[in-house]
Amino acid sequence: MQITIISNNYYPEDSGIGLYSTGMAEFLAKTHNVKVISAMPYYPQWEIYSEYKNKPKFYRETINNVEVLRFKQYTPKNPTFLKRIFQMCHFFLGSIVNVFKIKKNDVVIVVMPFTISIILGRLVKLFKGGKLLVHVQDFEFDAAFETGLSKKSGLLAKIIFHVERFLLNRADSVSTISYGMLKKLETKTSSSTSYFPNWIDYSKINPKTAKPNKLFDPNKFNILYSGNIGAKQDWEFFIDFVKACQENNKIHICLIGEGAKRMEITEKIKNFSNCTYFPPVRYEELNDLLCNANLHILFQKSTVVDTVMPSKILGMMASAKPSIVTGHKESEVKYNFEISNGGFYFYDENKLNQIMKKINHLIESPQESKEIGINARKFIVEKFSSEKILSTFMKELNYITRK
Repeated sequence: MQITIISNNYYPEDSGIGLYSTGMAEFLAKTHNVKVISAMPYYPQWEIYSEYKNKPKFYRETINNVEVLRFKQYTPKNPTFLKRIFQMCHFFLGSIVNVFKIKKNDVVIVVMPFTISIILGRLVKLFKGGKLLVHVQDFEFDAAFETGLSKKSGLLAKIIFHVERFLLNRADSVSTISYGMLKKLETKTSSSTSYFPNWIDYSKINPKTAKPNKLFDPNKFNILYSGNIGAKQDWEFFIDFVKACQENNKIHICLIGEGAKRMEITEKIKNFSNCTYFPPVRYEELNDLLCNANLHILFQKSTVVDTVMPSKILGMMASAKPSIVTGHKESEVKYNFEISNGGFYFYDENKLNQIMKKINHLIESPQESKEIGINARKFIVEKFSSEKILSTFMKELNYITRK
């Protein structure tokens, strides 16, 4: 098959959507001809990578048997709602040129965000034929409204969601990454829908192959947050958590990542001796990082209900270490923790006290902590292995293209 993938994020971005778009493309390229229309890499720093800054406006390269057609898009250092809209439109306009570089097509897969990229997919289908699939990694507009980047009431919101529905209805099939998001998706489109979760190569996140990591103090109980430092996380609660952990000198917190709120958060924690910031590690070093923490944390805003199923949860659980996550009480993460017995989820107003009690218990009960971590890894290996998820997707793709 001739397959076209349209994804704003792609390798060398090695976290978030870029990681999964790359994994999907390279898996499909083992047996098919795959082309990717993408932007210059910029995430999570919100700055075009140094090795791409001097590339031409339109740049073609081949990576692991995948031909990548890039456009140098506007990238805001401080990504407000309106700036993101402008970035989306700029990528769309520039990528129209790359659409007409596609010579043959049997199926085009559009990765959301960006929603407007569905129009690019429609253009490929119109001029080159084939089926149009949309894969929703993030309901970007819902996320923007729920995290407070913009107001959900008013004319602007009505227009945006009307356009979103119109575009989703143009697809032959629409998939998304969690059951909670699938339920939401079914209210947004009359197109056929399916579940296509993110995955993990558990051979690359494996405590048996992890080497010691010098970022951690072996004499401390090391708590790790590694990921995007952006608007979707509850950073106000994180600061309260850091303050509460000062009462136990066994605890040290490592904050690792990049994102729109990085400068603000690192400024707030600079006077805390129990919390240290480090820049993101390379994907090749992620195993040593995740598997050497004693506990993983992810504090989400309680207003966000599964508009995003955090992909970092897969790595946290695959590391065979327990996790503590906060968020909305209806979260799918909560459900996965409950059925796996592989982590702890908190959503009550009194959650800070509950979390501190749980951490103190884990410190005093290392065997229980170890068993919870083993449960977490077992669950991920059984449910979210890359080979299983991608092979199932390939079967679905073959079925859709034969219809």
